[in-house]
Amino acid sequence: MKKLLSTIFLSLTFLAGWSQKPVIPLVYDAEHTGSQFAVPEMPAADQLPIIRELPDALESVTSFSDWSKRRSDIGHLIQHYGIGIKPAVKASQVKARIEDDTLVVDVTVGQEVLTLKSYIRYPKTGQAPYALMIGTDMIALPRQLFEDRPIATATFVSAQVNDYKQFGKHHDRGEHHFDRLYPQLKDNGAYSEWAWGMSRLIDGLQLLGPEVTKIDTKHIGVTGCSYAGKMALYCGAFDERIALTIAQEPGGGGAAAWRKSHELTLAGKNLEDIDKTDYHWFLESQKENFRGDSVYRLPYDQHELCAMICPRALLLLGNPDYEWLADGSMLSSAEAAKKVWEHFGIADRMGWSIVGKHGHCRLPETQYPEVQAFIDRFLLGRDVNTYNIKRVEDL
Repeated sequence: MKKLLSTIFLSLTFLAGWSQKPVIPLVYDAEHTGSQFAVPEMPAADQLPIIRELPDALESVTSFSDWSKRRSDIGHLIQHYGIGIKPAVKASQVKARIEDDTLVVDVTVGQEVLTLKSYIRYPKTGQAPYALMIGTDMIALPRQLFEDRPIATATFVSAQVNDYKQFGKHHDRGEHHFDRLYPQLKDNGAYSEWAWGMSRLIDGLQLLGPEVTKIDTKHIGVTGCSYAGKMALYCGAFDERIALTIAQEPGGGGAAAWRKSHELTLAGKNLEDIDKTDYHWFLESQKENFRGDSVYRLPYDQHELCAMICPRALLLLGNPDYEWLADGSMLSSAEAAKKVWEHFGIADRMGWSIVGKHGHCRLPETQYPEVQAFIDRFLLGRDVNTYNIKRVEDL
């Protein structure tokens, strides 16, 4: 009898505890829910401790209520040491309208105005308001993943903010449209500025509302491939209104851990590491401060950029046929980041699929199911199993 009563007591205690567990949101209404937290101390780079292993993304986190501050701290570290400041914008600084299915957003800072435009392609099925997938410069994912689904698509045109590209004519630091608004941030890397621009498009969607835009702002996704896969990752990490981030073959500076890439480079691999990346994308001081073995002084690593997306959904797509993409480093990063989602009991919101034998940014049909599962669940709210998507082949 005592054993039975003890079992009943433990069961009731478990159920009571379970009922008190917080409901963990899939997405938020605010760009940065931790904006009230102060900026943490930022020591000079040469005063930072050497950390050989990937830093603990869950440092000082015991419950989900602690995550907002920890996430905010990670974001400040990445901005300060890696990409530059993503400035906050007040609602009063943004005006928006729809012209011929094109979202037009005017952002005013001081006397300067920057205009962003993004054409919205509405689906031929379903009813408004629709989920929306935004491509960073383009959607490299196959069109058939969206054709028969009630999902609108749009493109964030990065050149409207910062027109840097690796090939062809472009402006230099201090000459971009963003720099007219924020001349004090001319040393920024492009990824902070592009993330800022994506957020302004979402501001416009929120401002107009679903009656005007026909878009459900609770179900917005971002995706991109290669340099634009990095862009999608930074956009998703730095805006909590994005429900789903799909970073396709993002390479070094995206999901791949800088520390792991450094070690693989020393072992003879030709990877995009912290010494060999495009520094218009990042603060030039990042290379000055953390090149070579100094990478171990970096107070964060790219698994924490990925973790900033938690508790929202993230899918990483790799292609090990291209050594430069550093997919071994991305896998290390993904496994470390996954621990954050696991810690909060929502491991089914994060996954990866690393598969070779296809061209760069050419998703093979064998990877369609993983992508479809994340799209269906996190953009359309369908009952789809995304729990154990951790696929690695050909690596």
